[in-house]
Amino acid sequence: MADTRPRRTFAVISHPDAGKSTLTEALALHARVITEAGAVHGKGDRRATVSDWMAMEKARGISITSAALQFTYRDHVVNLVDTPGHSDFSEDTYRVLSAVDSAVMLVDAGKGLEPQTLKLFQVCALRGIPVITVINKWDRPGLSPLGLLDEIERQIKLRPTPLTWPVGEAGDFRGVLDRRTGEFIKYTRTAGGATIAPERRMPAAEVDAADAEVWAEAVEGHELLTLDDADHDQKRFLAGESTPVMFASALQNFGVAQLLDLLLELAPGPSATAGVDGSVRDVDDDFSAFIFKVQSGMNNAHRDRLAYARVVSGQFERGMVLTHAATGRPFATKYAQSVFGRDTASVDHASPGDIIGFVNAQALRVGDTVYDGAPIEYPPVPSFAPEHFRSATAGDIGRYKQFRRGIEQLDQEGVVQVLRSDLRGDQSPVLAAVGPLQFEVVEERMKNEFNSPIKFSRLDYQVARRTDADGATALKGKRGVEVLQRTDGTHLALFVDQWRANVTARDNPEILLEALPAGGS
Repeated sequence: MADTRPRRTFAVISHPDAGKSTLTEALALHARVITEAGAVHGKGDRRATVSDWMAMEKARGISITSAALQFTYRDHVVNLVDTPGHSDFSEDTYRVLSAVDSAVMLVDAGKGLEPQTLKLFQVCALRGIPVITVINKWDRPGLSPLGLLDEIERQIKLRPTPLTWPVGEAGDFRGVLDRRTGEFIKYTRTAGGATIAPERRMPAAEVDAADAEVWAEAVEGHELLTLDDADHDQKRFLAGESTPVMFASALQNFGVAQLLDLLLELAPGPSATAGVDGSVRDVDDDFSAFIFKVQSGMNNAHRDRLAYARVVSGQFERGMVLTHAATGRPFATKYAQSVFGRDTASVDHASPGDIIGFVNAQALRVGDTVYDGAPIEYPPVPSFAPEHFRSATAGDIGRYKQFRRGIEQLDQEGVVQVLRSDLRGDQSPVLAAVGPLQFEVVEERMKNEFNSPIKFSRLDYQVARRTDADGATALKGKRGVEVLQRTDGTHLALFVDQWRANVTARDNPEILLEALPAGGS
């Protein structure tokens, strides 16, 4: 039978090092789907978080690829997607934001809004995704809470409406004042924040003498916010005009339970979605889903390949035969999976909002739609303008088949954009990336996952413009430009610098030279 429990599907976005993966772990811990947080912060004693499973992620302590976690909390099904924070992987984050209904924006209390946070917020605004703000790391010295609110309002033009207010300044985090009830939620530290932090909820009359001074300061801040009309308004939040704000320490597991409760209470659930032809699929209509990510290498014991799908409408049942919108061909779903980090399990049913995985679905690519019943196709995810280019060849010519298979797989996953031409052939494709760290991921995975070391040669191109077949012919032989074709059929003209791109466009107005969406730094 269909699972009728409400769904909440959201992503966590932030600048690198704001504590995003730590918060993901803390949320899973509070939902009691893990018993101990996976991040032990200390040199030489750091374990990988549940959502960071790649070798490079474990070594560097950063999220390189997005990861989905599905769990239940208070009779809701929660689909949480941890995203890469580094700007070099902003394409992966953009794909994730096409598959969620809301976002949690994590802000470092000591640094305020940082560049990558602002870029990701702009993507949320463009897609109409409501944003909940969490001021993290309040257990460390940082900026003033009012100063942080002012910065949020000034830079992202959203009205901050705090639902909790910190008791104790940054670095002396005693708990929070619940602005809607007036109660003090007092936290107690645990060793390394590895387990759920005990908390005690009490009325103002029960605040003890040790906390009286900082409590009085918190009450004063709360009253100032009330006078300034900074109280939560659900309509304004859903309209993208305001952002609820909470104060927390993900590392200490302070404020995490309040965030989970808030997501269930305020964050929107799945809603009707428009297709490319303007038709609208309601959540109760025939089944449909959108592929937002493809990932292989999650299980070293198997040649696995998982296509992550966001259920948009209808009820999924394992074994149903769907239609692949891009080809019109039938697609069997016998091996559908639910996902928790790198762990998967067979799933028999899924509802709108759920994230499921299709195993070894070789035909599925990022941006594809699968459906049952009435045809539907959802808008594709645009590719960002690459800014870094390398030609790639097999490090061992005897492993050319593995090289070719590895490049094809990484291309399908969207790890890099793969460009080809008749001149270069398949032996030396050009890899195009938003940021140079993407090449390191390619090198690592080609060596360890596909058993084919790779050699890179740096290319001097800096600018890419979309053109067409006529433009490719017209630009052939021109100085400072090379035209290659992406796997999706798009022709890209690569220029040595911005000046050359501008001059070529000025002198050849008949040639299509269109800028791509900007990403990265």
